[in-house]
Amino acid sequence: MTTHDDTHSVSPSAPPGFERLNRGGPYMANLGELYCRRGEAEREGEIVFAMRIEDKHTNMRGIAHGGMLASLADSALGLGLTLYCEGRQSFVTVNLSTDFIDAARPGDWVEAHVEVQKMGKRMAFANCFLQVGARRILRASGVFAVMNALNPDQLAAGY
Repeated sequence: MTTHDDTHSVSPSAPPGFERLNRGGPYMANLGELYCRRGEAEREGEIVFAMRIEDKHTNMRGIAHGGMLASLADSALGLGLTLYCEGRQSFVTVNLSTDFIDAARPGDWVEAHVEVQKMGKRMAFANCFLQVGARRILRASGVFAVMNALNPDQLAAGY
C-alpha cells in the first residue's frame, strides 16, 4: 500500500493473525486500538478490521453505543477500500446505511468484515458486517467519493 509502516506489533488483547493498525485519523485513534487481518486461506482477499469493546464505548444500558459501532463500520469501509486499491486513492463517505442487529458488550472483540462491491473513477461502494465471533451485530453499506491518495505527511500522522 505505502512505504511507511502503518502496523505495529501484535497486542496480547488481539487474536492471532491481527496486527495493530496505525490508520483512521485522530477520531479513530481516540476510540481505541484498531487491528487488521488480511487474506486468510478460506477467504483470500478478505479484509477484516477489529477492536475490543471497552467501558468507554458503552451507552447507559451498558452495551456498545450505536454511534461508536457506526463509526467503526464507516472507518472499516473506507480503510478497506484504501487497502483494496493499494493506497492509490483515499475515500470520503457520501452515504452510510446501518442496520443494528444485536449488541456488543465490554470485552467483546468486534470484527468488521469488509467486501468491496465496486470501485469507479468517482464513486466506490462497499459493504461490511460487524461480528462478535459468528454473531452478526451490524450490517453497513457505504458509498464513497474517490479522492487523491493521502500524502506522506498525512500517512505518517496515521490518516
